[in-house]
Amino acid sequence: MGHREDLLEGAKRCLLDKGFVRTTAREIVKESGTNLASIGYHYGSKDALLVEAFLALIEEMTGAFGQVPPGGGAGEVGSFERFQEIWEGVIRSFPESRALWMLNLEVVTQGERLAGVRDLLAKAQVEGRRGLASVFTGVAEGAVTDDVVEAEGRLYSVLLNGLLVQWLFDPETATGAEQLTEGMRRVMERAATRA
Repeated sequence: MGHREDLLEGAKRCLLDKGFVRTTAREIVKESGTNLASIGYHYGSKDALLVEAFLALIEEMTGAFGQVPPGGGAGEVGSFERFQEIWEGVIRSFPESRALWMLNLEVVTQGERLAGVRDLLAKAQVEGRRGLASVFTGVAEGAVTDDVVEAEGRLYSVLLNGLLVQWLFDPETATGAEQLTEGMRRVMERAATRA
């Protein structure tokens, strides 16, 4: 790997270990085996590097949400079964990838202290919604239309953030995939009877 890739991998490890606020440029350099000047050369700033590392971590995880569970999935794209399977995968990731999800909450709760990072990540939210819409619709990310991102992507993002808070705060009483799916089914049935 070159310095750019080494920096990215080092930044990922630092983020998972220390978070945004506590990660320093020197720690990234130590972790990556590079030098301070290479951060500016390849990424422009430590914050830009950390944002790219954070987005790479999220993208890696989001890609796993849409994978068929062991033993094969029961549901077709767009079905309640598939909806539930994806949320089961998301929920499985909460304890498995707790450090990453805690990092996600750090960004939200420390936003005022991370002004530069916050601005960069705010722009990346659209792509996050696009990625979630892709997972649930089965449409390649590059082919997901803006109207789907703005409607369905936003819905999935809100659901994800709510579940995340519940599962990190109190996993014993947090909403499960089956409960979420049943709630969605009831809302849709009620809407259909009124249409």
